[in-house]
Amino acid sequence: MATDAPGPSIRHVSDTARWSAVFRARETERDNALFRDPYAARLAGERGEQIAATLPFHDKHSWSWVARTYSFDFFISEQIERGADMVINLAAGLDARPYRMALPGALQWIEVDFPEILAYKEAILSGESPKCRLRRVRMDLADSARRRELFDELAQQSKKALVLSEGLLVYLAEEEAAALAQELAARPAFHAWVVDIVSPGLLKMLQKNTHQEFGENVSRLKFAPAEGPAYFARYGWKPADVRSMVKTAARLKRLPLFPLRFFALFPENPARSPSRPWSGVCLLEKDMTLAASGPSTDSRV
Repeated sequence: MATDAPGPSIRHVSDTARWSAVFRARETERDNALFRDPYAARLAGERGEQIAATLPFHDKHSWSWVARTYSFDFFISEQIERGADMVINLAAGLDARPYRMALPGALQWIEVDFPEILAYKEAILSGESPKCRLRRVRMDLADSARRRELFDELAQQSKKALVLSEGLLVYLAEEEAAALAQELAARPAFHAWVVDIVSPGLLKMLQKNTHQEFGENVSRLKFAPAEGPAYFARYGWKPADVRSMVKTAARLKRLPLFPLRFFALFPENPARSPSRPWSGVCLLEKDMTLAASGPSTDSRV
């Protein structure tokens, strides 16, 4: 994990995982918490709080981090109730859901991330027991050959798998996101996929308010499809449920009084207004018609 030497606030991908854990810890401390993650404060550590303190834009919009976690929790619980027998968490970071959520003991939960991140998490949680069958896979998801091998292996071990990519896609180039979508769609056992995406308008804001704090080894924010959730349809995924971050936060009473609560009253259509700031959590389901025809021949992939 990163050290505390002077330099950019976010010097390594592990820093983004600590940063995210800070907002889960803060929500957990509330009397009316929407979810409780008793491990988040330990996982974030002092380093996580230092990062949050140097990024006031994101601290001001902590509601979006809370809405994202809440929405992912909702979709996970829903899909397990509908028969998902495996959860594949890509770029799992410091997520502690296998420990904090009510999960069936027989559920297979697969965490995939860099070795150093998973080693750090294992050390922090060494005295805790997961609620389900937890397996950690240490690998760089950018290694496409190893990634496809893993997907092939997991597809043989599941009849109905749910894939998660919380906080991942925004760091990918468009062709990388497309390749991942195709690979997941090509495996029939991968039934559903939960993603979070931003609009081009919000991406510009995030780049302006974040990139100056990124070290040279940290991937920049890139992916923001102008079509919104409909982007994934061409690769075999149909949007089944889309939860706007701002509307979710408003419903859960986590938005500041003004002006966001006012804007949350209006209809949203990210595909029609891509220049407007928007973010959402999307449940994508397999379009069996497209998936059965095989991967797209899109030349960009």
